[in-house]
Amino acid sequence: MLVRLVNERGPTRSICPSEAAKALGGDDWRPWLKPVRARAQVLAAAGRLRILRKGKAVADPASVKGVIRLSAPEEGAVERPAADATAPDHSTTHRGGAGDAG
Repeated sequence: MLVRLVNERGPTRSICPSEAAKALGGDDWRPWLKPVRARAQVLAAAGRLRILRKGKAVADPASVKGVIRLSAPEEGAVERPAADATAPDHSTTHRGGAGDAG
């Protein structure tokens, strides 16, 4: 779902992780925010999206903290194979769904 959302927004725009959390949880979106951010880190490590901090892509998605935005990968970016980037991440599930947020 995260990859779809950032691709729908386009290559020059970004989304807030809360947008994805709201898509998953509706009015009760706050519990989804942490799983969405965790899934974004996995997808960014695999090259399927970018995590932005202050408008710039972060070098190490696993260590990012604070306010972030998510965007589509840059044109021509190479997707890196990562088994956990395509499989559901069960360590981040909340009420049965955030693991498939990607």
